[in-house]
Amino acid sequence: MPQDPDTSAQSARPPALDSARIQAVLEPLFPGTMGVKLLEASPDRIVGQMLVRPDLCTSGGILHGGAYMAFADTLGAVGTVVNMPQGKMTTTTDSSTKFTAGARVGTTVRGECVPLHRGRTTMVWQTSITNEAGKLCAVVTQTQLLMDARG
Repeated sequence: MPQDPDTSAQSARPPALDSARIQAVLEPLFPGTMGVKLLEASPDRIVGQMLVRPDLCTSGGILHGGAYMAFADTLGAVGTVVNMPQGKMTTTTDSSTKFTAGARVGTTVRGECVPLHRGRTTMVWQTSITNEAGKLCAVVTQTQLLMDARG
């Protein structure tokens, strides 16, 4: 009797990871030192926020481009981890950023990350980052490679 493809695909996924558990993993790592806070982590959407601190800014008090990219990379990686089957690990292979506005020191940026492609070997995620006024600051599209986890 053939297996229901939805059932077999779901059984290959890891147990549900909630945003609090993922946040605990991120805290001692680079995203934690940047102040990345996860607000939502589901298979179809990852939402986070980050305070724009002086140490994350350019000399003009505007969030540094690298900080936008690292923030988005974190959200895309979380999206991949939430979706990938057990026994896999991931790494970013490509990332493209378009900047459209700035975020000033002392404000908070919000990132919303959605999948554009979820395949067997790669996933593509797009993160829109907005400032407190809701103005789009950056759009980041990244590709995540799925690999067998090291044993």
